[in-house]
Amino acid sequence: MSGDAPAIGPIHHVAIVVRSIDDSLPRYRSLLGLGAESDPIIFEPQGVRLCFLATGPDPAARIELIEPIDLDGGVGRFLQARGEGLHHVCLVTDDLPTELDRLAAQEAELIDRQPRPGAHGTVAFIHPRALDGVLWELLETDAARQDEQSNP
Repeated sequence: MSGDAPAIGPIHHVAIVVRSIDDSLPRYRSLLGLGAESDPIIFEPQGVRLCFLATGPDPAARIELIEPIDLDGGVGRFLQARGEGLHHVCLVTDDLPTELDRLAAQEAELIDRQPRPGAHGTVAFIHPRALDGVLWELLETDAARQDEQSNP
């Protein structure tokens, strides 16, 4: 990374909150031709069940269906307040701690000041007030961390 230029992107996934993955998945399959990459998983730390849909040959371009299993958690509250729909957009970064420091220095409103575990690596969220009402997730993938450790 050179200077203060961001090292963020490409898009990893766009997340959609749904009441039921089992009810939604057939519609995504029939209307858009998108199938699940694998069976839905439960991600306990966030109180959700999730499923990733591949949008083509590029594994970085996915749709994530998120079903709350804890209605008192953040996604459950989101569903109750706003209904089904766009939840967040996730961008990849190869150095999440550095990006969080850079964003904090620019006084961006962060939900997470420190990375936390996510479904595909470590994540942190930028508050929707910082960027036009959209919740943004930054992801440092497990693969990026492994590459860095093997090529110091």
